[in-house]
Amino acid sequence: MTRIDRERPEPLYHQLEVLLRARILSGEWPAESRIPTEQELCDAYQVSRVTARQAIRNLVEGGYLVRRAGLGTFVTAPLLTAGERGLKSFSEEMRALSLRPGATLLELKEADADQAELERLELPVGSRVVRIKRLRTGDGRPIGLQHTRLPAARFPDLEAVDLADRSLYELLEQRFGVVVAEARETFWVSKVPAEDAGILQVDRGVCAFRVERVAMDASGVPIEFTTSLMRGDRYKIHWVLKGGTVTRSSQEGRIT
Repeated sequence: MTRIDRERPEPLYHQLEVLLRARILSGEWPAESRIPTEQELCDAYQVSRVTARQAIRNLVEGGYLVRRAGLGTFVTAPLLTAGERGLKSFSEEMRALSLRPGATLLELKEADADQAELERLELPVGSRVVRIKRLRTGDGRPIGLQHTRLPAARFPDLEAVDLADRSLYELLEQRFGVVVAEARETFWVSKVPAEDAGILQVDRGVCAFRVERVAMDASGVPIEFTTSLMRGDRYKIHWVLKGGTVTRSSQEGRIT
């Protein structure tokens, strides 16, 4: 379909939606570009404002467009799909998606471990951890915030290392000879805190994926405790579920 055909049985708003989606998918309207106004679409396709508004609404609900108050309607960036994969760092995952991984260091300090850090990293009371907070990006655009905690005794002098735009897992292997062999992850949905909304470039109160990861070395000793806040409009999860053998992790999974 290249134009609105009033002889076709499909509603006009659906035909317009198909035409606009084709312009997005073909790259004619690239990500982050502003599309024509409703009135401009009405003039171009000879349809009513009601028709144009419904077509745009459907594309917004489908994730192809986003409305920005006072600015207009823009093409969204492609969603990054986290699916079946081996144990990878964020940098490896971005490269697998043909994106340039990046990291802006927001915090790097050593501190006394709190209760959650002691439990996740299985550390004795009084232990210290290195806390790292980074904004993770793909092709320079914000994707998520990561708060990582590592045992300070095992990874000394990390404060002196430049962690901007660098894979933490690669650093741990190259500098300390430690390889992450296994990890447990938990996903849930939560609202983006007000203090993080500006960093992630999203509106306050929108939903995001919150991910908790505890990674272990080859001996099963926890070496990393990371909580991530991933933008819900840029990140999605895809798993293939198969019948047959049920793994322990799926047996323990539950909806709460």
